[in-house]
Amino acid sequence: MDDELHQVRISAEQATAALALDGRDITDQVTGYHLSQQAGVPPVLVLQLSPLVKNDFEGLAHVVVGDPPDPGPAAAAFLGALDAGELERHVLNRHDLMGGGPNELTRAMLQLLQEWARGEWAREVADGVSR
Repeated sequence: MDDELHQVRISAEQATAALALDGRDITDQVTGYHLSQQAGVPPVLVLQLSPLVKNDFEGLAHVVVGDPPDPGPAAAAFLGALDAGELERHVLNRHDLMGGGPNELTRAMLQLLQEWARGEWAREVADGVSR
């Protein structure tokens, strides 16, 4: 992490933002950012650089240039924690598993896993709903 503070300007409007570091517009070089601050500490700005940007980066926050996280380990942990019997029961009880189309069971399992990964499992349990 850079120990020097840099002048940061972020102008966000709806789904877009303009970013400048030390007066230099870097909007086209950044695909995402995360700004956080704890009381009494300068803010930390994490920039996700476009794959088109080379290693020369010039850039009053601590600035961290980060890479998007690898989803593989989180996906493996999620799938490893599932009960295969519970997954099968829920999939076989789904209302959308009635068409008889090719790969229907696999598509229904993948759809259910996506819903669970988004946290919709907790809502089903709270509502007592089984699809």
